Amino acid sequence: MRRRVPKILVTGGAGFMGSEFVRMLISQGLSPKGTIPEVIIIDKLTYAGDLARLKEVEGKYKFYKADIGSQEQVRLIFKKEKPGAVINFAAESHVDRSILGSGEFIRTNIQGTQILFDAAKECGIDKVIHVSTDEIYGDITRGKFFEDAPFNPSSPYSASKAAADLLAKSYLRTFKFPVIIVRPSNNYGPWQYPEKFMPVVIYKALGNEKIPVYGRGQNVREWLHVSDCADAILKVLEKGKVGEIYNIGSGNERKNIDVAKQILDILRKPYSLLEYVADRPGHDLRYALNFSKIRSELNWNPRIAFNDGLEETVGWYKDNFSWLKKKVKYLQDYWKKVYK
Repeated sequence: MRRRVPKILVTGGAGFMGSEFVRMLISQGLSPKGTIPEVIIIDKLTYAGDLARLKEVEGKYKFYKADIGSQEQVRLIFKKEKPGAVINFAAESHVDRSILGSGEFIRTNIQGTQILFDAAKECGIDKVIHVSTDEIYGDITRGKFFEDAPFNPSSPYSASKAAADLLAKSYLRTFKFPVIIVRPSNNYGPWQYPEKFMPVVIYKALGNEKIPVYGRGQNVREWLHVSDCADAILKVLEKGKVGEIYNIGSGNERKNIDVAKQILDILRKPYSLLEYVADRPGHDLRYALNFSKIRSELNWNPRIAFNDGLEETVGWYKDNFSWLKKKVKYLQDYWKKVYK
């Protein structure tokens, strides 16, 4: 007998992308009737996790401070909660940090994924959505990556995510594991931790500080608003086919230097704040996804135009500068290592 109210477990639900998904899931519910599911969140609350992101849905979810790298913790939660679906956002996610030290990326992104999959398999979960990244494909000079493109990761971070994807595919084939993989392009938007490109530029610009730009800023990224990403993953949860892989893109390709200049224009700051720094090792030149599959099969399309999304994002950080400043305080020593 199926539950009347779905129970959905979200790992990394206090992170940037995971919290947006949780807010959307609770506020709009599941199609077609807008059923509000019972939401369970697992989050380790590392430096990048923050329950403040979930304040607007406070009291509407159940929270476990737990590490997906702990088999004991994960198995106990699954045994107690018996969720019907799992969305795995939990990951160490920053390329620069993976270059400085890859151990936590291997532990969380590979071993943690294995532990999570095993617990889901033991509990007979109906659907597991594994959130991957476009970075597993490496870079591409022309054209766009389809879902069947070969892996060519360039950093310890992207290599760990590629390994997790291979693990998901192996569980699908060997155990008939009900997994779906989604690969979003670069997310941006409110609440993003200020180790990532946009919030770094915004913070530095607001303080009239020099803004570090790798190389000559010619690296191209496909920018996807976090709300569009969450909407796509919700669509996959509702209608996605087990065993499939879905790229989630936007078509909004921009050079890093152009994004930085656009942020400066919005803030009415001079381009003289830009400072070119030594490029990071293995820096991918361009990412671009073909996401026609999710468009045609699940009838999903991104809704937020890049210019509108960027204006909103800059405005949010201005209005929430105290949160941004508090996070940056932790990052000062880290920035010295990265942008030396």
